[in-house]
Amino acid sequence: MTKDYYSILGVGRTATKDELKKAYRKLALRYHPDKNPGNKQSDEKFKEINEAYEVLKDDQKRAAYDRYGSDYKRAGAGDSSAGYDFSSGFDFSGNFSNFSEIFEEMFGSKFASRGHMQNQAQPGSDIRYDVSITLEEAYRGKRSNIRFSTLVKCDMCGGTGSAGNRMPSQCPTCGGRGGVRYNQGFITIEKTCQTCGGAGSILTDPCKKCSGSGRIKGEKNLEIAIPAGVAAGSQIRIIGEGEAGFKGAPPGNLYIFVDILQHNVYKREGNDIHCKVPISMVKAALGGAIEVPDLGGNVCLVEIPRGTQSGTHLRVEGYGMPLVNSTKKGDLIVHAVVETPVALSKKQKEILEQFAEEKDEKTNSPESFEFFKKLKELFS
Repeated sequence: MTKDYYSILGVGRTATKDELKKAYRKLALRYHPDKNPGNKQSDEKFKEINEAYEVLKDDQKRAAYDRYGSDYKRAGAGDSSAGYDFSSGFDFSGNFSNFSEIFEEMFGSKFASRGHMQNQAQPGSDIRYDVSITLEEAYRGKRSNIRFSTLVKCDMCGGTGSAGNRMPSQCPTCGGRGGVRYNQGFITIEKTCQTCGGAGSILTDPCKKCSGSGRIKGEKNLEIAIPAGVAAGSQIRIIGEGEAGFKGAPPGNLYIFVDILQHNVYKREGNDIHCKVPISMVKAALGGAIEVPDLGGNVCLVEIPRGTQSGTHLRVEGYGMPLVNSTKKGDLIVHAVVETPVALSKKQKEILEQFAEEKDEKTNSPESFEFFKKLKELFS
């Protein structure tokens, strides 16, 4: 009887490879023998969907099936012009490769090749270390000593895990695969080797201090260098200073996460430094210059134009934060805050009153003149 492979997988004849794979995965998980133990009907259904997928996922086999139907193997073998090679035949009774492919995609390659993955060296984990510095330290850069607990290389066995510094020998139970296979019906199942724990190798003389792991609990003391210009949230990677690897495998890395404490005067934006500076009313009106120190303690001269208003930004190039690994710097940006004089003497009051009498609102205070003019127009 002709088998309709498309119907078996529940797809149309124009189904794409992705659609075929999706349909097969759904049915394979549904009818897998492990989910239906002792159910012969499910076993047969599982074989059937494997057979259908085996043909339809292959372009040549699918083309032959579409042309000849269930007789595609005989027809293809007898038709030299067809261009298909079916001489090797097919055996779907124990074919589990399709499900292995799908299973590997869903759960990762370590399930499909457990022994290979287990035999690989297990490097040490990476370590995160948080450090807080001041804005001045970020400006200058800083060298600092840090101390932290982690797994370090065993000093007795040199990290090999072997008391005699011998290399591990191949596990006699699994032959180095890390897993032991056995058949359950037509399915081959692999389980972790109990002798070596999946490592594929065993130590004949494990180190007593580290119990064969090659690492022990300990502390590390390191001097770290934080570069000038570092930004908050930056990560500094120090290769090989993380957790020690298992049985001599490479160590992990150390990641320094930098946080910069808030400053009470300066504020950083990118590589520019901002600060608010009070300016006397007289200097704001007449103009002049003020001295403002940068984060490095260098004094820079800031020119104050005549008629400077509160909120005016005065930029001084090259007095900001240094760029990491560069001689260039950002800018210092002064936010002018014009200060109204207080505690006036009698003479000072008289001078200001005289100024007020002689002041031309339109000329001397153009912003306030325009503002109140608009208000009058609005309500007139």
